[in-house]
Amino acid sequence: MERSKERELSWLRTIAGELATQTMARLEETLPWYGEMPPSRRSAVGLVAQTGISSFIQWYEDPSATPWIASDVFSVAPRELLRSISLQETLQLIRVVVSVVEERVASRSEELREAILHYSRDVAFAAADVYARAAEARGLWDARLEALVVDSILTGESDDELPSRIAALGWHGAGEAAVLVGTSDRSVDVDQIRRTARHSGADVLVGLQGTRLVLVLGRMAQESKDPHAMPPAQVPFLEIAERLVDFFADGPLVLGPTVENLVSASRSARAALAGIAVARSWRGATRPVGADDLLPERALAGDGLARRTLIEQIYEPLTAHSGELLETLWCYLDNGRSLEATARELFVHPNTVRYRLKKVSEVIGWNATGAREALILQAALIVGSIAQHGAKRPVRAKR
Repeated sequence: MERSKERELSWLRTIAGELATQTMARLEETLPWYGEMPPSRRSAVGLVAQTGISSFIQWYEDPSATPWIASDVFSVAPRELLRSISLQETLQLIRVVVSVVEERVASRSEELREAILHYSRDVAFAAADVYARAAEARGLWDARLEALVVDSILTGESDDELPSRIAALGWHGAGEAAVLVGTSDRSVDVDQIRRTARHSGADVLVGLQGTRLVLVLGRMAQESKDPHAMPPAQVPFLEIAERLVDFFADGPLVLGPTVENLVSASRSARAALAGIAVARSWRGATRPVGADDLLPERALAGDGLARRTLIEQIYEPLTAHSGELLETLWCYLDNGRSLEATARELFVHPNTVRYRLKKVSEVIGWNATGAREALILQAALIVGSIAQHGAKRPVRAKR
């Protein structure tokens, strides 16, 4: 038996070069992707194939060496080769090598045929293990990089490297972004969060910091083969947030305002975090609630961003448009939102008050006749007046 195996080993070593040559020719004939590779990559693939043949001979000599011999087949490959060919292509490569060896060797003895089958199985498992380890390492690195990017967005400490880090994550966002902040007291199904967001046309970065769950949402690039086709309607971020509610634990859930891109998402994150701190103070808060719907509470809590938002979006536009609108709004809010009392104070008809309030709504987008929006507008008038005149409220001109 030993002599027979020695003869087989000696014969295998003799034809090893021939098998390698036939394998390279077969790769060229049967695998289109191999022929399209640059010379350096083709050389690396060929080296893997030749090592597979040599390792089979060593394995046949000592089957107990399976764990390290099978792994050695892929250890000769440069690291970049694993990134350039897929697991499917690697298995195609193994199939070609095994078929060439089997055609040349299997007919010699039943023992050799069985050896080839066993070895091909071991090498296939080794290939899967190599790719699984690479994927695991990549996954761990991506998770750390994603956590770093989310932390940079939350702290506002973004630097010149943030765009490159975002690109390294494979971010598909290509436009507006918004940050959704809530709590989570259970294991988060990150994959399902990503699927839900992408089904809504958004990419997402996920950050879990203790019990705080942060989702950074961004518009996905919409590719169309027809340049004249109308782009699909974009789902509002608030609606996307509503679809993600079930991934959060009970408690406040705040969506920051929409910003122009992911690099600017720290502004949305600051607003969302400030909103989380005060969301419970509004009994009628929806879930999720927009951070800008909590502007009065945030301003009272000392949030400078909320004060600036109230001034820039409400007070300054009204001041720039017409002092008459600003004065009418002051009177209307001071008189408990009574049209008649406002009209008497301003010596105008109630319909004039209605017209001016409608104009206010057109200028700033908020409707003073609603209780909640009236509170937001009154807060804007107060912080705007303080910023412009100190504690002194503007005095209505005498008629």
